[in-house]
Amino acid sequence: MDPLAQAFQEEMAKFREQLDARKVPVSCALVALMAHGGPQGQLLGADGQEVQPEVLVQELSRCGALVGCPKIFLLQACRGGHRDAGMGPTALPWFWRWLRAPPATPSQADILQIYADVQGSFPRGPIPGSSDQADILMVYAAAEGCVAYRDEKGSDFIQTLVEVLRADPRGDLLELMTEVNRQVCELEVLGPDSDERRKACLEIRSSLRRRLCLQS
Repeated sequence: MDPLAQAFQEEMAKFREQLDARKVPVSCALVALMAHGGPQGQLLGADGQEVQPEVLVQELSRCGALVGCPKIFLLQACRGGHRDAGMGPTALPWFWRWLRAPPATPSQADILQIYADVQGSFPRGPIPGSSDQADILMVYAAAEGCVAYRDEKGSDFIQTLVEVLRADPRGDLLELMTEVNRQVCELEVLGPDSDERRKACLEIRSSLRRRLCLQS
């Protein structure tokens, strides 16, 4: 709770050491972080100092127990000050027709399904072409430059994620995150700075090389 900026790195280093000390294999690691965020996506500690999320990712990428294994980061933090008012009903009619029309070519969702159908699971240890940038899934509660919303009840992102995982605990995680984003995008939030409704959108960054399910 309320860590200093240095504590983010210290806790991540401690986590890495604990994983490396385990006597049994590690299948994956999941890290959830909630903090205030800076305009460039940096996390702010309780002391007002900054830490870049990439530094925390690099710390876990050095973990020997996680070589070739997925590393998942959930970040609930602002990434700027932009407040998305969304698209109102005055949008151009052709644009709404384009949104509703069935795609003539594979959409992004179709491509995700193709990748998800590839058989195989994450192997133990290094695999050909292994990189410290591979097998990382980062999910941000806000798009780049935007505000991430939460209230006294918690984060819409995390709450929606929990509901989606409970509904399909054996599903492909990348597809489930896409469903979480769909539901979050449909929500309307009341910003603390005004009475106007705001919109939110996740950002998902993946360098996963295999299908990832939390339950086999």
